[in-house]
Amino acid sequence: MFDKLKDIEIRYRELEGQLSAPDVVGKPGIYQKYAKEHSDLRDLVETYREYEKTRQSIEEGQELLRGDDEELKEIVREEVPRLKETLADLEEKLKVLLIPRDPNDSRNVFLEIRAGTGGDEAGLFAGDLFRMYARYAEMRKWKVEIISSSPAGGMGGFKEIIALIAGEGAYRSLKYESGVHRVQRVPVTEAQGRIHTSAVTVAVLPEVEEVELHIDPNELRIDVYHSSGHGGQSVNTTDSAVRITHLPTGLVVTCQDEKSQLKNKAKAMKVLRARLLDAMVKKQNAEISATRKNQVGSGDRSERIRTYNFPQGRVTDHRIGLTTHNLEGFLDGDVQAMMDSLAAHYQAELLRSGSSPE
Repeated sequence: MFDKLKDIEIRYRELEGQLSAPDVVGKPGIYQKYAKEHSDLRDLVETYREYEKTRQSIEEGQELLRGDDEELKEIVREEVPRLKETLADLEEKLKVLLIPRDPNDSRNVFLEIRAGTGGDEAGLFAGDLFRMYARYAEMRKWKVEIISSSPAGGMGGFKEIIALIAGEGAYRSLKYESGVHRVQRVPVTEAQGRIHTSAVTVAVLPEVEEVELHIDPNELRIDVYHSSGHGGQSVNTTDSAVRITHLPTGLVVTCQDEKSQLKNKAKAMKVLRARLLDAMVKKQNAEISATRKNQVGSGDRSERIRTYNFPQGRVTDHRIGLTTHNLEGFLDGDVQAMMDSLAAHYQAELLRSGSSPE
């Protein structure tokens, strides 16, 4: 591990020199590339330097303990245990920082929420979940843009809603939300007061730029039709709604929220790129897991990940066994503690599985 850290520090110093070199400063594209690499390495290098400084202080203290100055030796005896604790903490931090970063962590995300089993109640809860994520995004100063939505009916909620959440670290924070979210509560239509269980699926996909994933236009079928709103009434009199079918995979994306056909097509293409990349990654992970049994964080969306129990006012995440009794606050966007716990759990799993570089 430490040989790797030395090489990283050398690279960091090289980047510092390159960022002040006239031939780099005059080329914005190259400068930005080096500046990003320098920024990505900063925390790791600074922690390593602090580690080395602490280690040297311990060695110097141990040398002083072999001397004759009893007063100084007493001071050192008190200081060395504290320094050793600091050194151990810094070593753990270095192991975490050396875990390969998810290249998607800084991306915007497409959030897809769909009502599952439970009829109207599932549609209502899909609306509750969308509001929860929208409130969380608002707290993080992220932008939320609805790409497409399909109302669940007269009671409210959604059969399906897809939104783009744009902001630094959106995918890093939300990527563990993919899965089945289960709700247990008494529906407003239940006269007997019986608790019903419904389910909603959530998918979180990183946004993909057009230059990163080429889609052959010949592999697409694009249909246009009249947009329709509640009850099937026409929203406008032009063929502005767009349905795109990716023929090789059969993936279908529709968008009708904009009055402009071009805008709807652009939004639909964004969603299609994200879904295609997600399908490619899932295929790759399946191939890897065939030879690697200890796969970490599969994010299988068929897995029930969380239960929202209204009678008891609690939220339980089944992956990490964490329960909070702040259901009302949680659904109002107070989810950061849960996000942090999930990130820490999967980070620890990566360390235990040996994914940290040596």
